[in-house]
Amino acid sequence: MKYTVQDTVNRFIPWMSAGIFAWLFASCASIASPNGGPYDELPPRVLYSVPGNGETRVKGKKIEIVFDELIQVERPSENVIITPPQKNMPEILALGKKIKIELKDSLIPDVTYTIDFTSSVSDNNEKNVLENFSFAFSTGETIDSLEVSGLVLNADNLEPMPNIMVGLHRDLADSAFTTTPFFRTSKTNDRGRFTIRNIAEGSYRLYALHDANRDYLFDQPGEEIAFHDSIITPSFELRLRQDTIWKDSLTIDTVRTVEYTHFMPDDVTLRLFREDFRRQYMLRPERTEKHLFTLNFNAPADTLPRLSLTDEPPPSGDWYLVRRGESSASLQYWITDSLVYNRDTLHLQVSYLKSDSLNILRPQTDTVHLSMRRQAAGARSRRARGNEPEPVRFLSMQINATTRMEVFDTLTVAFDEPVANLDSSVFVLEQKQDTLWLPAGFILRQDSVDMLKYYLIRPFKYEEQFRLTIDSAQIYSIYGKWNDASRMAIQIKPKDSYGDLYLNVEGIEGPAFVELLNAGDAPVRKSKVREGWAIFTNLKPDKYYVRLIEDTNGNGVWDTGSYAEKRQPETVWYAPRVYEIPANFEIEENWLPRATPAGRQKPPDITKNKPKDVTRKKRDYRQEGRQQQSGSSNSPFGGIGF
Repeated sequence: MKYTVQDTVNRFIPWMSAGIFAWLFASCASIASPNGGPYDELPPRVLYSVPGNGETRVKGKKIEIVFDELIQVERPSENVIITPPQKNMPEILALGKKIKIELKDSLIPDVTYTIDFTSSVSDNNEKNVLENFSFAFSTGETIDSLEVSGLVLNADNLEPMPNIMVGLHRDLADSAFTTTPFFRTSKTNDRGRFTIRNIAEGSYRLYALHDANRDYLFDQPGEEIAFHDSIITPSFELRLRQDTIWKDSLTIDTVRTVEYTHFMPDDVTLRLFREDFRRQYMLRPERTEKHLFTLNFNAPADTLPRLSLTDEPPPSGDWYLVRRGESSASLQYWITDSLVYNRDTLHLQVSYLKSDSLNILRPQTDTVHLSMRRQAAGARSRRARGNEPEPVRFLSMQINATTRMEVFDTLTVAFDEPVANLDSSVFVLEQKQDTLWLPAGFILRQDSVDMLKYYLIRPFKYEEQFRLTIDSAQIYSIYGKWNDASRMAIQIKPKDSYGDLYLNVEGIEGPAFVELLNAGDAPVRKSKVREGWAIFTNLKPDKYYVRLIEDTNGNGVWDTGSYAEKRQPETVWYAPRVYEIPANFEIEENWLPRATPAGRQKPPDITKNKPKDVTRKKRDYRQEGRQQQSGSSNSPFGGIGF
């Protein structure tokens, strides 16, 4: 059969029309993939349990709790607290919608057991947390129901302390905390708050413990602790509150008055501290230069160790100078005798006080061997073989002088090794008066702790101009190095560069001092409270936070507590606000530290232990739909697959 061109066109028109229609239909009616619906924003809900929550006369050691959705338990060995404490670790498993618990210890008769899950239970998909979930049963006829709650703060900076064990003792003797596990326990949440549940009537001692070895008692000197001075007597009272029922987010349906049980005390504040104790022993010594070695200890000591050389012949007289390093537990020894520091290896006997197994300091003598670094010796020999001259190594000298100095600064000079016979005449300090540079007096004083640091003491005044000149080879170290020449100009800032803060501190008796803190919660200035005032002048314009320390012993520093002496750490207060100090401005404020509860004093901006954000972001369903439809329409074929 023969076909013309027109016949061929007529034959394919219906097929082409059908294809075009299908393409248009797919482009206009493409269906985006489902967005999964709304988020599950509710925590899991308990359906039932075996035995029931609050059931009495329980004999078995297996518990099963069933929820309405798939769940998980985060780190049950750390986050789930069982009271009374268990000697043998219980088995806690999350299986689908169930939590299965098997206790390994024998049940105690006539006791209420509490399984406190804290905030470890969440659903399996969206991780919605079931906050403060606990389960209780009794092996006796009744279930105890009293509660004690409060807050644990770090004693020296009022940080809320999460994951801290808090416990009660029925034994009111002081020794119970160090010899007997807690009777009832709980754990602080991420806000530092705790609630101990299912307590029987009676009197108790209350403690907090960062339990390093999980034995529920204070038996490690390095553990952080807190103790309440008074005996706790749990109680309750019936109170009324208003409950509001909403029709929607804007319309109130009804307001009704309901009765509820209020447990007391509910506002106990415990201040956590670590006792001033560290085991004393020597760490690895170092010999960084031939004439310098360092002895490192685990803790600072009141007395310096005694050193003797076992090498022959022994040096005559004093053969070293000792300097405490940046850490007071680090000691730097500068060897002054060349016959000693030129030895390849030094053999030393070091006599010091070391902690024994009972943490009692006992005399100890260790032998240490200090060798020179081989690499440095090899580099020197290569230079000698190549006839390379030794490079000049000047005595390093760091001076804090700048062209814009603060009026409260002190000129400081620091060297990198001990200097010999330093005299004030080598520092030429001149002040500009009109157009003349005239000598300016000062006092040269060596730092009382750091032998390498010196101060040029002179009170400055606003807008004064100085210049400091040090000629070359005027200062020599004990090893023969000399200084390079140095000259610098100094300009003191004017009065209008600073602001002043005057704090009238009310309600504090006894010695105290106030610290100004920066945005990192670090102190930048300190002032004693005198006649109720803490005065800060010549402040750089900035934002400051304020902390007060009740300085019980008047030594000018915060001191920790001691459980053996029943001594609480020195009390710290924060002003619950920021002080913004502008230039050329005076601010006078009244501050009553005790007016705000300790748990609400520290400003959130400088609080490091912030609570976790448990609020989930809501989905924008329309935007998701538009994005997915946009993704489909980007295909050149309108979503049709080939």
